[in-house]
Amino acid sequence: MFALFFHPSFCYNKASITRTRRTTMELFTVQQIKSLNELEMLVYQYTIEHPNTVPYMRIRELAAEAHVSTTTVLHFCKKMGCDGYAEFKWKLKEQVGTPRIDAIDDALTELQAFFRRGDPPAYQDRLDEAAALIAKAERVFMIGIGNSGSIAEYGARYFSNMGKFALSVSDPFYPITVSNNITMAAVLLSVSGETKEVLRVAQQLKGRNCSLIAITCSDESSLAKLADFTLPYFTPLRRNKTENYDFTSQIPALYLLESISRRVYNRLLE
Repeated sequence: MFALFFHPSFCYNKASITRTRRTTMELFTVQQIKSLNELEMLVYQYTIEHPNTVPYMRIRELAAEAHVSTTTVLHFCKKMGCDGYAEFKWKLKEQVGTPRIDAIDDALTELQAFFRRGDPPAYQDRLDEAAALIAKAERVFMIGIGNSGSIAEYGARYFSNMGKFALSVSDPFYPITVSNNITMAAVLLSVSGETKEVLRVAQQLKGRNCSLIAITCSDESSLAKLADFTLPYFTPLRRNKTENYDFTSQIPALYLLESISRRVYNRLLE
């Protein structure tokens, strides 16, 4: 029988969606978890991290995401007290339920607030400082992953269009090999400013005397404190709490990159 740890007081459609993972972990007994081998633990880990996705995945899809074989998935289901994968999915879906998804507000008010904050002379001076660093750098990098990685690619192309060649780095393990006597500047994009992969790259570049410019939501984030200076845009973080997808507007980051690149272009004309 499929053993569950279910608390009668927990009603999913009234509780915070952020409790999903903890509730899913309660689906399995300690004895069941202890019986899993190393590969089956990968299936277990993926399940508790994606409880609302697994019930709608085919067995081959789950196996591919967990980096195991379909046979391993079936063995996992057996150890969870199910006759097969179909029964496992059904019972998982029954236990987790259907999450309540909050509506997303229109971003116009947030963007208007950003442009008001970005208009004062002090903020414009920051843009000029960023442009000065980039204009004199011999190598320019745009760094980010996920949504920020896409913006980094756009930024690198836009700067190159403006006459300042730039490279985008969306793979945090991509080796950046530049001679020590080359001046470098890096624009680091991270919505939260806490993306560990971006922080790791920032620390590596800082150790090589690379000028760091952070574009992020908060000037109190780890990335902001690590950078030489920060261009915060103070937009509220928006995330799908079930799968942790990022819905935060990237329009402020786009504006900042384009604004800096135009300033760089004007400096190159001098």
